[in-house]
Amino acid sequence: MNVVYASNDNYARHLAVSLYSLLEHNREISDVQIYILSMGLSPETRARLERAAATFGRSLTVIELGDLRERFSYEVDTGGFDLSIMARLFIGEVLPPDTDRVLYLDCDTVVLASLKRLWETELDSSILGAVMEPTIYPSIKEEIGLLPEEPYFNSGVLLIDMKRWRTEDAGKMLLDFYCSRGGKLFAGDQDTINGALKGKIKPLPPRYNFFTNYRYYRYDHLTRLSPVYGKISKKSFQEAKRRPVILHFMGDERPWKEGNLNHYRKAYETYLSRTPWAGTPKENGSRLYMAAYHLMDYATFLCPPVRDFVSRRFGMQVINSRKNVQRETDQKEKA
Repeated sequence: MNVVYASNDNYARHLAVSLYSLLEHNREISDVQIYILSMGLSPETRARLERAAATFGRSLTVIELGDLRERFSYEVDTGGFDLSIMARLFIGEVLPPDTDRVLYLDCDTVVLASLKRLWETELDSSILGAVMEPTIYPSIKEEIGLLPEEPYFNSGVLLIDMKRWRTEDAGKMLLDFYCSRGGKLFAGDQDTINGALKGKIKPLPPRYNFFTNYRYYRYDHLTRLSPVYGKISKKSFQEAKRRPVILHFMGDERPWKEGNLNHYRKAYETYLSRTPWAGTPKENGSRLYMAAYHLMDYATFLCPPVRDFVSRRFGMQVINSRKNVQRETDQKEKA
């Protein structure tokens, strides 16, 4: 099983949590190859990650990508997201040419069970498999050329047929699409994958990429937001809630933020305590905001339209705030 992560030093401890959980639950798989696409990981960080892998008798390969901006022939704007999110677009260029299939995982995931069945999933004629994200804004789908009735997928977990990726030159398709949108999209890599590979993505069961805030959504509400989500059975969605295989900490209620009340935070904290980053203090944040966010989670279950209203009303404000913070960080780095 070939597993790929992408990270810089800022996300390394989250990567370690995901890596540790992955290896603990997949001991029975004899051959696990770990590739880390690095954007300037320090020697100390690399050594820490290697120690985490060595706990299970595994090794990992770090592939340094350097400054990702230099890999684009045009200016890019990730809208406040860290540029490392774009690393997965170059996966076909940097992995060994004999790699037939890979499982890409975001750093903010935690594995809770064996991935053997996911790894063996048939992709048929699709380039990759991913889990649908029915709560995406309709305007985002429209911007990347998706019709309301077409599915939109989350890019946090990708099962990729690397043979087909290379044969169909998916890397070029992705870069050309992103260029056609001016190198700027709401969710850079994710929007690019959805727009460029439309019709070439196979839906995976939600338990393989369960968004933690979806614990509070009702199945019928998700199918109202995106009728195509009906292709995922209610039983499959409920199974994902009860027994997720891969947790994905989406939204602002992240377990590494001070004051968070994420229902699944113990999973993250448990594995963090077993990594070389054990004892890392939580990031400073607003406890009041965390409490308000958690209340919104319950409002989502009790009265779904409330979440829809809040998302439409304040969603872009959060995005713009994130962009301003990233802009300030970039300026400090240049100074």
